[in-house]
Amino acid sequence: MTPKKATYPEQNYLLAAIPESSKPQIFKSLKLVELNLGDVVYESDQPIEFVYFPTNAIVSLLYVMLNGASAEISVIGHEGLVGVSVVLGGSSTPNRAVVQSAGYAFRMPIENLEKELSISPDLRILTLRYTQTLITQMSQTAVCNRHHSIDQQLCRWLLLSLDRIEGSQLDMTQELVANMLGVRREGVTEAASKLQKLGVIEYRRGHITVLDRKAVEELSCECYTVVKRETERLEYWKKSALPGAKVSAGEKVE
Repeated sequence: MTPKKATYPEQNYLLAAIPESSKPQIFKSLKLVELNLGDVVYESDQPIEFVYFPTNAIVSLLYVMLNGASAEISVIGHEGLVGVSVVLGGSSTPNRAVVQSAGYAFRMPIENLEKELSISPDLRILTLRYTQTLITQMSQTAVCNRHHSIDQQLCRWLLLSLDRIEGSQLDMTQELVANMLGVRREGVTEAASKLQKLGVIEYRRGHITVLDRKAVEELSCECYTVVKRETERLEYWKKSALPGAKVSAGEKVE
C-alpha cells in the first residue's frame, strides 16, 4: 500500500501548534522526506543530524541488546517528533529509530531546532510537553511488557499504531511485530489468530486490518488508556494550551 503523500507541515500536530508568527522562520528549515518501511532513521549512540516530524509515517524507538535482540519502547507518528534527545540537550540516543509504517515526514537539521528552541519559549514548551507524553509511553510499555499477556500487548500496540495513521490497516509482518514487542514470533502468531477468530482483526501476509476497534480496546490492558489520557491531558498540540493564549468561552486549559 503506497502511503498518501503529505504536502504541508501542519499535518504534524507539533508543527500545527506552533504560533503563526513563528511558522515562517521554522518552516523554511523543513524538508519533506519519504520514509520507507524498515528504514533506520538513526542508530543507537550515533550522532543525530536531523529531527523528524512525521505526518503519515510511524517510527518505532527500539532498545537493542548486545546479542541483537530488540524491543520497542515507543512509537512516534503525526503527534510528535523523532529526536527528543535534542530537545533535552543531547546529541545522540541509546535507542534505534526504525520506520514501522511507511509514509512521509518533515526533516530539520538539529542546529536549526536548537536555535529555534533558544529563541521561542512556545516551541520549547510544546516540545517538552510532547517529551513528557513520550516518557509516559516508554514507562507504560515497560510495565506492560512485564505484567501483561502477549494478547494484551498486541492490542495495545495495534491501538497506539492506529492513533498515528489514517485508516485501519497496518502493513506489518508478524515477525516484525514480534521484534517490536520483544517476544517470539509464535507468540504473536497465536495472539493474532485469537483476535482473528474473534472477528476483531483480519490478518493477511504483511497486512493487519482492525475490523472492530472498540473490541480491541476492551481486550487491551489499561496501558493504552494511560498513555492516551496523558496525551490528551497535556494538549500540547492545541494553541490554547500555551501560556498566555486566548481561550474561548467554555474552553478549559489544564
